[in-house]
Amino acid sequence: MLAFALVPAAVQPSAARADNPIVQHVYTADPAPLVHDGRVYLYTGHDEDGSTYFTMKDWRVWSSADMVNWTDHGSPLSLATFSWASADAWAGQAVQRGGRFYWYVPVKNRATGRMAIGVAVADSPTGPFRDALGRPLVENGEIDPSVFIDDNGQAYLYWGNPNLWYVKLNADMTSYSGSPTRIPLTTAGFGTRTGDPNRPTLYEEGPWVYKRNGLYYLVFAAKCCSEFIAYSTAPGPTGPWTYRGTVMPTQGSSFTNHPGIVDFKGNSYFFYHNGALPGGGGYTRSVAVERFSYNADGTIPTITMTNTGAPQAGTLNPYVRQEAETIAWGSGIETEPAAEGGMNVGWIENGDHLKVKGVAFGSGASSFAARVASGSSGGTVELRLGSPNGTVVGRCGVPGTGGWQTWTTVNCPVSGATGTQDLYLRFTGGSGYLLNINWWQFTAGTALTAPR
Repeated sequence: MLAFALVPAAVQPSAARADNPIVQHVYTADPAPLVHDGRVYLYTGHDEDGSTYFTMKDWRVWSSADMVNWTDHGSPLSLATFSWASADAWAGQAVQRGGRFYWYVPVKNRATGRMAIGVAVADSPTGPFRDALGRPLVENGEIDPSVFIDDNGQAYLYWGNPNLWYVKLNADMTSYSGSPTRIPLTTAGFGTRTGDPNRPTLYEEGPWVYKRNGLYYLVFAAKCCSEFIAYSTAPGPTGPWTYRGTVMPTQGSSFTNHPGIVDFKGNSYFFYHNGALPGGGGYTRSVAVERFSYNADGTIPTITMTNTGAPQAGTLNPYVRQEAETIAWGSGIETEPAAEGGMNVGWIENGDHLKVKGVAFGSGASSFAARVASGSSGGTVELRLGSPNGTVVGRCGVPGTGGWQTWTTVNCPVSGATGTQDLYLRFTGGSGYLLNINWWQFTAGTALTAPR
């Protein structure tokens, strides 16, 4: 399992302080962000541990209110959702319309052996998703759907490798008007590739289409292999496209890359993937994010990969219930569906830890509560500030509860947790697995009344 085989290399101080990649306990790929109701929901693929090909069986959902602490929502969509699909849960994108969420994904059609685009629908951004049609939405053997809804309500589906296609979606988002149209791949529109007479332009795959200040952007994975990220712009959603240059040069240890761009809380963010985790590479990738600012003329600056990621957008409130699977950095842990709903953190051993960034304790916390379970003799949750070995502000003992999904709530006093701090939940105990944790919450201390 990834956490056991690979995470020990990630507990070195330099890695533990990093915020990229944004998920460390599973491999993730092909990011597709969606802003909804004050959060960024991130839809990703999932590379299987130890893959030597694009072995992908399900998709994952994550969300964040601050761009650094990401909540694991598990896998609400998999190959099994599509009865007609046989393999290849590859790069997709989700959009919201009319209170419903539509997730467009490429999978292999069992009947034809070709790649096709399916669409799943849900009433929540975290699912569960169901197959909207029981068959492909469109099928021509090509991949990587991107969906864009224009200001006038017209929706477009783009996809393609080696070509680039679009079709106009109907308002139901599960059917389309007309026939798929191939976008001309001209060197003026998509740059010039050398050395491959069959691919005269830089366009490779992974289109991401959006509109900003009246200008349409098409960001894509360019050249192969290794890929870089490039983009083109147009006055309309179907072109004519003009090549604008590089967004992210070839970097990292993955020979593919995949873009996703959103605006959130007044800033712009670029999502991508690399092979930065231990054991990572072209088939074991990880999603990362950078904040950026457009140039005055609307062009996108060159963005480089970092291990520090985007700065935090706000703080985290410890005085409301926080899911344990809301993590800025995790070492040694896994997640799983919890019997009480949602996900929990598990497979915890002595010395494992979670980092939660920018926790706003204010004038101070007086106590800590956690929902825990243990099928063994339990362990201790140490509350530390600043680092896994930082100041201890509380220790909560966790007893054996008789089962890994037999939940109880434990409480302990807290002293010295004030201001805005990075919080580390460090787990200690004997050998083997110690405990599971579902959620946690601090209680504020009695505030002093300032003189009037």
